[in-house]
Amino acid sequence: MSEALVVDAGELGVEELLEAIQSGERVVVRTEFLGSEHEVTLRHDGDIYYCDTPTRLHKHHSAEEMRACLRNQGYGRVG
Repeated sequence: MSEALVVDAGELGVEELLEAIQSGERVVVRTEFLGSEHEVTLRHDGDIYYCDTPTRLHKHHSAEEMRACLRNQGYGRVG
């Protein structure tokens, strides 16, 4: 398996993250929650988009759902 792209939350734009995972890259987003750093792994298997958080695996069935997740969770920079 190839090495994942590792970024800080907000470092890349929402569309940049979406393009990376759609091209087959695994993206690890470092984010802070309640004073602790956590890593969220984003990936796409060609059909379903995944956000693998420390506590839960979120599945999204469309690019639009994934885009909303990236924006709402602050993983990607907006604008």
